[in-house]
Amino acid sequence: MIVGFDTATDDVAVAATRDSQALEERRIAGKPGERPRHAAALLPEIESVAARVGGWEQVDLIAVGIGPGSFTGLRIGIATARAIAQALAKPVSPVGTLAALARGIETRIGGRDAGVDRSRAGQPPALAVLDARRGEAFAALYGTGGEELWPPLVAAPDELASRLQTVDPAPVAAGSGAIRFRGELEAAGAEVLPDSDTVHRISARQVCLLAEGGSPGRPEAIEPIYLRPPDAEVWLERDTH
Repeated sequence: MIVGFDTATDDVAVAATRDSQALEERRIAGKPGERPRHAAALLPEIESVAARVGGWEQVDLIAVGIGPGSFTGLRIGIATARAIAQALAKPVSPVGTLAALARGIETRIGGRDAGVDRSRAGQPPALAVLDARRGEAFAALYGTGGEELWPPLVAAPDELASRLQTVDPAPVAAGSGAIRFRGELEAAGAEVLPDSDTVHRISARQVCLLAEGGSPGRPEAIEPIYLRPPDAEVWLERDTH
C-alpha cells in the first residue's frame, strides 16, 4: 500500500494505491487569484486518504513529488512527507514531478496502464512541461518505455522549441507549461493535448505508481529539485546591486 502526494503545482494531489491499483485519488485545485491551498489542505487530505484505505498501519510506503515546481509548495510537501515518515517509521520514496506528469501522458496516448506495448518504433515520446513563471518552463522528455531522454531542465519557450527540432518522432506534450507555450511547442512539431484534458495536471496516482519501482530513502535525505534559485533570492540579489 502506497500513499503519495505532490504539491509542486498549485494543486494538492493525493492518492493511495495497492498493487498498482488506485484505491483513492483526490485533487484540490488552486483557485485563480488566490494562494495555493497546500498549507491548509495537504495534511487533512493525506490523513483522510490514509483513513479511507484502512489507516496508517496498512500503509507500507509514502511517496512524494520532489519537483521541479513551486518553491513553497515543494517545501510544504517534502516537509510533510519527512514528518509523517519519521513519526510513523515509514519509508519514503521521492518521485520527480515531471516523471509523474509524463507517465500520465503515456497513459493517455496508450501507455502501460492501457496494456499497450509502446516500445515499438515510431511511438511518440512524452514531453512533460510545467509553467515555471518568469517566462520559462520546466520540462523533461521521456521515451516509450518511460526512460528519461532529457533530464529536468528550465528553459525559455524558444529554447525548448529549438531542442524539439531534433526529436523524432515528435513528442506528445502536456502540463501547464504546454498550455501556456502551446504556440511555440506546436510550431516545433509537438502535439499538445487539448487544454481541457485532465492529463495537464499532476496525478498523485502516477506518483504512487512510479514509487513502486523507486528506491526509498531516509526522510531527511529527500531533497527537492529546484533547477533555479527561489524568487526571493533573485529579488535580493537584484536589490543589492
